[in-house]
Amino acid sequence: MNKGWKYGIALAVVIILLFVANLLVGSVSIPVGDVVSILLGDEPAKASWRFIIWQSRLPQALTALLCGGSLAVCGLMLQTALKNPLAGPSILGIDAGASLGVALVMLAFGGSIATASFSISGFLSVLVGAFTGAMLIMALILFFSTMIRSSVMLLITGIMVGYIASSAISLLNFFATEEGVQSYLIWGLGNFGGVSMQQMPIFASVVLIGLFCSILLIKPLNALLLGERYAENLGVNTWRVRNYLLLITGLLTAITTAFCGPIAFIGLAVPHVARLLLGTENHNSLLPVTILTGSAVALLCNLICVLPGESGIIPLNAVTPVVGAPVIIYVIMSQRGTHQMN
Repeated sequence: MNKGWKYGIALAVVIILLFVANLLVGSVSIPVGDVVSILLGDEPAKASWRFIIWQSRLPQALTALLCGGSLAVCGLMLQTALKNPLAGPSILGIDAGASLGVALVMLAFGGSIATASFSISGFLSVLVGAFTGAMLIMALILFFSTMIRSSVMLLITGIMVGYIASSAISLLNFFATEEGVQSYLIWGLGNFGGVSMQQMPIFASVVLIGLFCSILLIKPLNALLLGERYAENLGVNTWRVRNYLLLITGLLTAITTAFCGPIAFIGLAVPHVARLLLGTENHNSLLPVTILTGSAVALLCNLICVLPGESGIIPLNAVTPVVGAPVIIYVIMSQRGTHQMN
């Protein structure tokens, strides 16, 4: 059994344990026996406990599981394709596009989208705004990719698009009401509780399709490790692979940001954790282990967010940098040491 399988099985066990812990731990104390009976369909001692498990803890744990894996694989694919260890889902400005869409809904339109024929408000309007903003930025990046051959130049273009979106958000914040700014700030803190059980089939289907498509890119990604020219000599159409990759990362980033807000550091740090575990750049084992590690890290962060007792919940983006930043610092320092040796 190779190292990839060993770590894959170990991570699967860790994910199961963390998933169970997410169901058992919360601001409301529910006995383990009652949690099990609720999941088996039996009646609990309190009717409210059934609602907490089925409508809060279970969808939150499933969302963390799917979100963590999708953001992590996006980070890995972008780091490989753009040859930049600090590339992540946020670097191409796609999550900034989602944030701009939400800012327009919350700050400019007062929390609703209305036309002559229909009107939507509340969480649905935020969801539509985030997804539309993310997909428009992704379309813009794909348009630029048809004209820009260099991955480095495309990366810089994505960063600039993100800056423009951030500037627009700053202007909207400046002219918005206090209530609008507060609502937008809360959304920007990130939360795995944004997907209800009714929305879960749609969310899970899109994420699983994106993850499956990313697995289909394992061979081209391995070829890209050897350089674009060498990959083309092997028969890989690097331009087409890059566009497929942008489409997959754009879709996964759009769906996760729309439902959960902009989640920091998971996509950036987790691929490095997977590389440190495996000690290889081979995507045959690296990509699946990255997905599993992302799911485990997201479940851990969600668990940390739940404070003991009834004190409330810590914002997700207050926890993810604490987990991710030390990994990035370690990667930067180790690369610095390597360059000095060379």
